[in-house]
Amino acid sequence: MNPNNTIFDAKRLIGRKFEDTTVQADMKHWPFEVVSDGGKPKIKVSYKGEDKTFFPEEVSSMVLTKMKETAEAYLGKTVQNAVITVPAYFNDSQRQATKDAGTISGLNVLRIINEPTAAAIAYGLDKKGGGERNVLIFDLGGGTFDVSILTIEDGIFEVKSTAGDTHLGGEDFDNRMVNHFVQEFKRKYKKDLTTNKRALRRLRTACERAKRTLSSSTQASIEIDSLFEGIDFYTSITRARFEELNADLFRSTM
Repeated sequence: MNPNNTIFDAKRLIGRKFEDTTVQADMKHWPFEVVSDGGKPKIKVSYKGEDKTFFPEEVSSMVLTKMKETAEAYLGKTVQNAVITVPAYFNDSQRQATKDAGTISGLNVLRIINEPTAAAIAYGLDKKGGGERNVLIFDLGGGTFDVSILTIEDGIFEVKSTAGDTHLGGEDFDNRMVNHFVQEFKRKYKKDLTTNKRALRRLRTACERAKRTLSSSTQASIEIDSLFEGIDFYTSITRARFEELNADLFRSTM
């Protein structure tokens, strides 16, 4: 895998300015290059020997195009209309950019709805009887976090309140673990992993795998052969240490 050409986290760029402090902070963790075009961030990649740049909306549209093709293959007919979900805390700029991504992909975007509302619909909460109910949706995703309190009655949703962070999720937990092991590698071998994007990408992949393991185990091992300058990196992390590294992030969700 070429880390310089592997794009992810477009959702953390969409609708934001290049100078945004969160964008600048994220750029330190991404292996791909982000450049400014009129104050807007663009992702720079190399394709067939040429440099190409893409707005986050264009990258998101590629994902939506793939989803459109998947839906069409399953349904056996053309899909034109779509409802797209966004984090409840997305601002107008981020919502419009997401809608633009849908338009670029050839979809007629009927509506942009909040992800917690979509989660309630997915669980069929709108179809369960019993009169008026108050429901709290806690939605912690890969890059965003939302909490919404909804009132549901006769299939009608009323959003009472929302809170969250459009820049908090699993990626941030991964970043903490990556930084932890970068420092460990530096202590053990006196070498800086951050100077090698491929090594950093391999470490991130291993950290993400370890994070999933810690959901069901109290300890996870990380074993990466020839991680940097021929050095094999074998280490481990406990669930307690993982929780300690992310304690402030976990607290911020409450």
